[in-house]
Amino acid sequence: MSGARVRLRTVALTAAVAVAAVAGVAAAVGFGGTDRGTAAADATPPATATVTRQTLTDTETVDGELGYGATRTATARLTGTVTALPDTGTVVKRGGRLYAVDNDPVVLLYGSLPAYRVLEPGVKGPDVAQFERNLRALGHTGFTVDDEYTGSTADAVRAWQEDLGLPETGRVEPGRIAYADGAVRVESHQAAIGDAAQPGQAVLAYTGTQRLVTVELDVDDQRLAAKGAAVEVGLPDGDPVAGKIQSVQTVIDPGSGGGAGQSTEAETKIEVTVSVTDPAKLSAYDQASVEVTFTAAQRPDVLTVPVAALLALAEGGYGVEVVDGGRSRVVAVTTGLFAAGRVEVSGPDLAEGTTVGMPA
Repeated sequence: MSGARVRLRTVALTAAVAVAAVAGVAAAVGFGGTDRGTAAADATPPATATVTRQTLTDTETVDGELGYGATRTATARLTGTVTALPDTGTVVKRGGRLYAVDNDPVVLLYGSLPAYRVLEPGVKGPDVAQFERNLRALGHTGFTVDDEYTGSTADAVRAWQEDLGLPETGRVEPGRIAYADGAVRVESHQAAIGDAAQPGQAVLAYTGTQRLVTVELDVDDQRLAAKGAAVEVGLPDGDPVAGKIQSVQTVIDPGSGGGAGQSTEAETKIEVTVSVTDPAKLSAYDQASVEVTFTAAQRPDVLTVPVAALLALAEGGYGVEVVDGGRSRVVAVTTGLFAAGRVEVSGPDLAEGTTVGMPA
């Protein structure tokens, strides 16, 4: 046989790293002529393994935090004095008081579009429709839910303002309402009762009410994060619970300034939010560190060999040393998924149960 056989070391569990290992090989197996199989050296390999048929899964486990998802901040839009704040842990629902300025409530409503202008008769737009949907959900009627703020809408607003103890103006100031995707849980206070409220001042931090796991991934690991994909969450007691990726978003960690050698640069991260299929299993924990196992790829019912069984071929590609009846020969294979120390292989000379050579 021409050339020397070179065995690949088990250096990685992914295709990308395995290919890099092959590129560093100094010598490789060569085939003579067009025959894709050739007798190897007289001696059989020092060790062997068996070609197995299995489902090959590329997984990665990373640390996560069990809590209530991402934290958001409610900022004041009114000038005055903060006169009421809900206790931390309080759940505020649609129509509830998020906090109070000059003893008048700032009301939580549901929606994705922030309040940005005064709503009054003659105003049109999607913000009007969003507000009117909330007004209807709170039990007020006599108007049409659309994108036009009419006199009928103003009449319903006066009734709503009367219920809240506010001046019955029929107009809605943007600082009087705050929008969130749903009910919120008060995480912490950013201001104290008695503090002066100024536009843009942080008043409190809040989260959603659903128990969620938050994971930060490096950008290089974005392949792991597909919305809707199944994951497994390992709880502190070791009990696993099934989960699903609820959201994926790119976030910027601004880093920190400081003295010499103390500052960190801004860094881009992938923030993944995971929900669990059985929330009852989380009842023993408020906040906790957990492990999340992502499945990046899966290949069912494929032939596999240990990564260490691969040989680099002089003419390119990979091969394995097939051992049969005290003799061995090198055959070319096509590789697929690398995972868990094994690699997917295929070729006309391979079958389940075939014996292949391994390094000592």
